[in-house]
Amino acid sequence: MNSKLFARVILFLCIFSMSQVMAKTEALSLIQNPDGRKHISLNGSWNIIVDPYENGFYNHRYQEHEAGYFKNQKQKDPSELIEYVFDNSRTLHVPGDWNSQDDKLFFYEGTVWYEKDFKLAKQKEKRYRLRFGAVNYKAIVYVNGEKVGEHEGGFTPFEFDVTDKLVDGDNFIVVKADNRRERDQIPTVNTDWWNYGGITRPVKLIELDNTYLSDYSLQYSPKNGGVISGWLKVDGKRGVGDNTAELQIAELKLRHTVALDKNGKGQFSIKAAPQLWKPTAPKLYDVEISYQGVAVNDRIGFRYVEVRGEDILLNGEPIFLRGISIHEESPRGQGRAWSKDDARTLLGWSKALNCNFVRLAHYPHNEAMVKMADEMGLLVWSEIPVYWTILFKSEAVYAKAEKQLEEMISRDKNRASIILWSVANETPSHKARLKFLKRLVKKARTLDSSRLITAAMDTHSTGANGKAIDDPFASQVDVIGINSYCGWYGDKPANCAGYRWESEYEKPVIMSEFGAGALQGNFSDNDLERFTENNQALVYKHNLSMLDNFGALRGVTPWILKDFRSPRRPLPGLQDFWNRKGLLSEQGIKKQAWHVLKIWYDKKALEVQKGQALKK
Repeated sequence: MNSKLFARVILFLCIFSMSQVMAKTEALSLIQNPDGRKHISLNGSWNIIVDPYENGFYNHRYQEHEAGYFKNQKQKDPSELIEYVFDNSRTLHVPGDWNSQDDKLFFYEGTVWYEKDFKLAKQKEKRYRLRFGAVNYKAIVYVNGEKVGEHEGGFTPFEFDVTDKLVDGDNFIVVKADNRRERDQIPTVNTDWWNYGGITRPVKLIELDNTYLSDYSLQYSPKNGGVISGWLKVDGKRGVGDNTAELQIAELKLRHTVALDKNGKGQFSIKAAPQLWKPTAPKLYDVEISYQGVAVNDRIGFRYVEVRGEDILLNGEPIFLRGISIHEESPRGQGRAWSKDDARTLLGWSKALNCNFVRLAHYPHNEAMVKMADEMGLLVWSEIPVYWTILFKSEAVYAKAEKQLEEMISRDKNRASIILWSVANETPSHKARLKFLKRLVKKARTLDSSRLITAAMDTHSTGANGKAIDDPFASQVDVIGINSYCGWYGDKPANCAGYRWESEYEKPVIMSEFGAGALQGNFSDNDLERFTENNQALVYKHNLSMLDNFGALRGVTPWILKDFRSPRRPLPGLQDFWNRKGLLSEQGIKKQAWHVLKIWYDKKALEVQKGQALKK
């Protein structure tokens, strides 16, 4: 091959490669508060085809005589060969995972095609956005047989503009959902929770004007006597004179006109003295933002959080975070939690434990959960699944992590309950990982300077008097999170009480994980026998004694509220693919350790009332 021909081949391949990348059609920036918009719910029964070989995708690509499943083709003549049909296929409920809805799919990882028919009275001069609360892990979305886009990441929402794909009357959506685990994903191939696949959160078709309020942020600061400040964004082509939006909080007698710049963005700072949100009085205000007569309503609390030395301050007052870790698992057994009822139950159990704080591990939980935390008065730690041994040297993997961070913060930036963004959990300490996480911290602070940054770190070093915080990443965060399973994965429970933690950092510390496994109802005469309730209670008792002597400690989120599904836990008769570290069984029955922690939290709450808890 001569040099000119070789150069042309290379140019062709580059152009082809770029066209393939561009054809992916990434999701749009998220609309704030989709529940506050006019929308059609597409929840309910969806037809499905299980496709482990991905024939519905690749047949279309490589064999032109066979249409892909996304075409939802109907047989027009008995002689026509079509080897799939959605209309009389089995169904699954959306939102929901396929693993817990169908026993045959319990261990399934791969592709499932979803199809939904719906009618639409399509309005001229309106725009339509299709929003998915989450699909695990990769989604490719088609409307009326045409691709509208794709998304990667199993725990954050995404949207596509489908205006040009919809028709007045009958429409259909097809989604290729694929939960296969891959090394270059966030999270990666190995996790300690169930890889629930499917359309796991609500689906909405949102109707908008051609020009509309797309996003907004409101935060409170005590500076200058107290101000509510923030910004809002209008998208679409604006006419002459359409240069303002209105912000109103009637209860505060606040009404403000916001001027928009040429890009449709407006900033504001308004003197105000709202009742500040806190766990004992979770005050929410009805906020209305309107543009061209169309109002978007939200319920927002105002508070501020900061660190001072080893203290976490909420509204200027030191606070001790009595918390619990929670997985997004149904309170009534297995499967993904997603509804308001699920959130109310899980957070209600946390309140019954005398918690004022929850760690939503190890990924962003559904929107109902954080909104319910706002209402019920529970502070929140929210994190992305940068978990264990992801590919820290990969720029592509970093981009995935940053995208999930952006989507989490974009969705939840107006939730008063969230005070901590977490960028990682139990990641091994090395240079590439430190560089990766430092970039995430910088990005998080760019996106939201009003909250604190943390990460759960896995510490193993022993200092002069016991345990030492030895992770250099501790220097980068506002609040240090520590996972330590003294008495379960190492050491005897009784030894834990004698350890003292050391820290060279003058920062607040949260013990983000400790605990032990127990099968509910399993007891033994030997307190050291594994998976018994009395052994779990013993581990809690001695760990809590250790924490009583930890001077920098400002919060605790033991692992975990309730038992949850995990493929790492096959032990017959005791685990049976359940992680048994819950204080509650999979059906919500209290174990002995629940009462041990409850007594300790009652004591802590009383100490705070007397002003003693933070003086050690």
